[in-house]
Amino acid sequence: MKRRVVVTGLGALTPLGNSVDESWEGAIAGKSGIGPITKFDSSSYKTRIAGEVKKFDPLQYVNKQEVRRYDDFILYALAAAEMALADAKLTIGSEFSERTGVIIGSAIGGLATLEEEFKNLLNAGPRKISPFAVPAILANLASGHVSIRFGAKGPINCAVTACAAGTSAIGDAYRTITCGDAEVMITGGTEAAVTQLAVAGFGSMRALSVRNDEPQKASRPFDKDRDGFVIGEGCGIVILEELSFALNRGARIYAELAGYGCTSDAFHMAAPPPGHEGAARSMRAAIKDAGLNPADIDYINAHGTSTPLNDLYETQAIKSLFGEHAKKIMVSSTKSMTGHMLGGTGGAEAIFAVKALHEGIIPPTINLDNPGEECDLDYVPKVARRREISTAISNTFGFGGVNAVLLFKKYSETR
Repeated sequence: MKRRVVVTGLGALTPLGNSVDESWEGAIAGKSGIGPITKFDSSSYKTRIAGEVKKFDPLQYVNKQEVRRYDDFILYALAAAEMALADAKLTIGSEFSERTGVIIGSAIGGLATLEEEFKNLLNAGPRKISPFAVPAILANLASGHVSIRFGAKGPINCAVTACAAGTSAIGDAYRTITCGDAEVMITGGTEAAVTQLAVAGFGSMRALSVRNDEPQKASRPFDKDRDGFVIGEGCGIVILEELSFALNRGARIYAELAGYGCTSDAFHMAAPPPGHEGAARSMRAAIKDAGLNPADIDYINAHGTSTPLNDLYETQAIKSLFGEHAKKIMVSSTKSMTGHMLGGTGGAEAIFAVKALHEGIIPPTINLDNPGEECDLDYVPKVARRREISTAISNTFGFGGVNAVLLFKKYSETR
């Protein structure tokens, strides 16, 4: 039988707060973390708003030398991993360090460092490039530094699947445990891409909202007036453990990670296909992996980017897979509050799905004033809903046609 995997620790930095508790409290209160960009002068940009991590003090987690050497996406991962391990009450000892692994996804890696070092190269020549530049840029160095910091000597990897990176990482970590290669995995996604190049690049694609005068209303998934996503940043890390390992050490269990599905659209580098059959196949695969049926699903934390195509096609995918049951499923997009954290999204939204299961509260989709054409599901508009649920799906989709889906369920001793 497939080894069972449970969630025992959570850590997060998001535009809603610098901890899981702050982020969750903000989400269920329907708070927006979107505001004017402060990380650079955006006055000449079409989009001047973002979901930034606020008042983060890296010195709570690393020393001054490390702050200078590490890109923010690495600092976010180190902080969230420390939170998650503390939450799990887990110290990685020598007796199981080789059975503890790390997989942390990032869509872009150290883009801010790359931009800064390229300016140094152009302005002052190659001798001005820091010897720490390359390690600060490489996407896998979030996993690397977390492994080094906490002594995890087991499987290590990095998912780089655009906006699905965090979910891909958690799915890969789940499979690492189910196939017997590890007992514990530190996993999730991290991103710090509120930078000049990212905002200009996504803006050039006309992918970003330009609702600059009303930043808190800019991210409006499934609403007819949605005009693009709001770029965000942050990190979500979860601790996964093989069930018997967790039980033997008396761990608190938030939920069981019971299924993972990953498919490709094989359609377009950026746009989803009409009907989003790839997303439907990915959800179906996660449900099958969990040994469940579509009618067993209670809640979907949607990809819900606030772009015209994604929100329509994701809705169509849900309808095509779930049929009449689609009307009974609660669907919400927490990106309405955090913005789109790119590679960090999958980690943070997995945490929101787990918290919804554990706390019996469904976070809302804020700014949903007038549902768009064909967007007619139960999107939990504006106000969180108290509802005990047994299952929750977390959807993330990425450039290149990646569809990654996690299925969590309430833990019980029997399957």
